[in-house]
Amino acid sequence: MSWGTLLEELAEPHRPLRASHLARLSDLTPARQGELARLWPRIETPRRRRIVERLVEMSEEDLVLDFSPVFLLALEDPDADVRTLAVRGLWGDERRQVLQRLLAVLESDPEPQVRAEAALALGNFVRRYSVGHLRERHFRPIESALRRAIESPDEAEEVRARALEAIGYCADRAWVREAIRTAFESGRHRLRVSALQAMGRSGEARWLPLLLRELSSDDPELRYEAAAACGAIGDEAAVPHLAPLLQDEDEEVREAAIAALGEIGGREARELLLPLLEDQTPAIRAAAEAALAELEFGEDPFSLRSFLDER
Repeated sequence: MSWGTLLEELAEPHRPLRASHLARLSDLTPARQGELARLWPRIETPRRRRIVERLVEMSEEDLVLDFSPVFLLALEDPDADVRTLAVRGLWGDERRQVLQRLLAVLESDPEPQVRAEAALALGNFVRRYSVGHLRERHFRPIESALRRAIESPDEAEEVRARALEAIGYCADRAWVREAIRTAFESGRHRLRVSALQAMGRSGEARWLPLLLRELSSDDPELRYEAAAACGAIGDEAAVPHLAPLLQDEDEEVREAAIAALGEIGGREARELLLPLLEDQTPAIRAAAEAALAELEFGEDPFSLRSFLDER
């Protein structure tokens, strides 16, 4: 298929979007980027949404594919759903050009759903900074933008929540710790969920007392997030408190507790997980096997193959 034929196919609303054809949109030259940009406004909105959605799916399945020029183009789309999908497609792209565009989206996009997606994507850069892979001078604008979003009383709650999750990797900063605590104590369910996620991302045991309390919350979503955060922090003190969740009425909460035990590791966690290999629920058996594999790998990376062979 020629490039011209592909462009015609993209614009035709009833033509199927074949992966083998869409793959031609990877690694576009500047000239072809320009041609696609001229065509883009003439493609119907539902079709543009579907194109970007399929490119996101394909890029997740095959990391060799690079559709970033298409996603950057789609950031200027008049449709908020297209822009949201475009941001999602750029998640994990660590180029400074992408960083600058995501900051601009967080600061100025008119739709909260798009700003929220940009805040979440910026969390990838925060994580890189937290492990020493991003310089301070490149991180400062990210921190400032996320802080403005979190502290602005006029910002949509979903954007504030996503920004808090993103900055959670840097909870060693006093203002971040205060923001997490404020959100947790706000009484707003969405902000409390994000506060729990940020606690987990911080990796700091200081949050453990609050997390252990939430493991017995009446709200299954809060129990789920608290369990996940305990796993991320990895403190063995959480193990006996996670044990009751292995019988939780909510299967997703059970699975979160199982995964957390695998991340934390240790003899007590192993003893709690082993009986679950015979659980009547296939999803629970699979979760237990994955958790035990994680536990074995954490203790001895070279033991994973032997553990799988035994199973």
